[in-house]
Amino acid sequence: MKKEDLLSDEFLKQFKTGEDLNGFLAQLQKRGIEAILSGELDSHLGYEKHEKTPSTNSRNGFSNKKIKTSFGESDIQVPRDREASFNPMIIPKRQSMVDGLENVIVSLYAKGMTVSDIEEQIREVYKFDISTSTISRITESVSSDITAWQNRPLEPVYLIVWMDGIVFKVRENSKVINKTIYLAVGLNRDGKKEVLGMWLGKNESSSFWLGVLTDLKARGVEDILITATDNLNGFTQTIKNVFPESQTQICVVHQIRNSARYVVWKDKKEFSKDMKQIYDAPTKQAARASLEDFANKWNSKYPYAVKSWQDNWEELTIFFDFPVEIRKIIYTTNLIENLNGKIRKYTKNKLSFPTDEAVLKSVYLALREATKKWTMPIHNWGLILNQFLTIFEKRVQL
Repeated sequence: MKKEDLLSDEFLKQFKTGEDLNGFLAQLQKRGIEAILSGELDSHLGYEKHEKTPSTNSRNGFSNKKIKTSFGESDIQVPRDREASFNPMIIPKRQSMVDGLENVIVSLYAKGMTVSDIEEQIREVYKFDISTSTISRITESVSSDITAWQNRPLEPVYLIVWMDGIVFKVRENSKVINKTIYLAVGLNRDGKKEVLGMWLGKNESSSFWLGVLTDLKARGVEDILITATDNLNGFTQTIKNVFPESQTQICVVHQIRNSARYVVWKDKKEFSKDMKQIYDAPTKQAARASLEDFANKWNSKYPYAVKSWQDNWEELTIFFDFPVEIRKIIYTTNLIENLNGKIRKYTKNKLSFPTDEAVLKSVYLALREATKKWTMPIHNWGLILNQFLTIFEKRVQL
């Protein structure tokens, strides 16, 4: 039957219900899988059916196998060879599930569904039972993916690396405590964002970040032009110890939040308006003048807020050294905070995690879902790349 006939109104009219159509599609899928298996065996043996055998190995009948697909359970015939060396790719030995369904299970898990929820969903949608142990086995296979991903080689140069953390509750020694997943997101020379890795720790400290940066270097990173971080004491020097030429921009948005935290409600609107004059200034000199006006007005009432701007002035104002297009993407860690928000969305159903491995697995899968659309360069990339080449020509082309 031709493809056109399959799509004709006359042919489709025979299916009176959704079950009728699914039954036909299941048979079509069964025949397709068996045809693929036959083709795989042809390739494995090096000759097609009915041709002369060029080797000692040859076809040896079929074995029956029950498989699970998106259309339910199906019995198929799997071709065999005499040497038993044939291991089909579409449904490997000792597996009874087509890869597509395994991907569905992993995707549901990534979106925060529990193992029992997935079991119920598969039963309702695909009309067959799958045990919680099977689901756990499928999701457990993600652990090896994490290891490979976390140790993959990285590019020698990243134009910008944003770094931040997200807190989760994890059980340890019969207690539930806060632990943090630290993320590093890089902007590569093609203008594309890339999650460089994730690291689990109890406390954010300069020594912990030293380990993170050392890991990046060990995986091939030779230079980072600009790092964007929150305001962690000693972090700038830690970065300098590993990447001496990198310039560190403290997140201005974090600074604004931290400063406003100490201000009473009735002063917040005016205080924030005056603070905006600092980071919205056209030049660093103008920003310095605005800081002085800000200090003269508010120092007596909110000395800590003013002092935090003064103490971190150099790292807070790195972005003024760059054109406006680059300023917009380095003066804040909003990019990585938005990523954290998506991770929260996928993990919100889990109030706490039983182990470190469980939280790493969930965050990895959430990252995989959240970054699926990171396939295009950032907005205005041609212009921004030219600006980077003008400022850092030799380092960008390393």
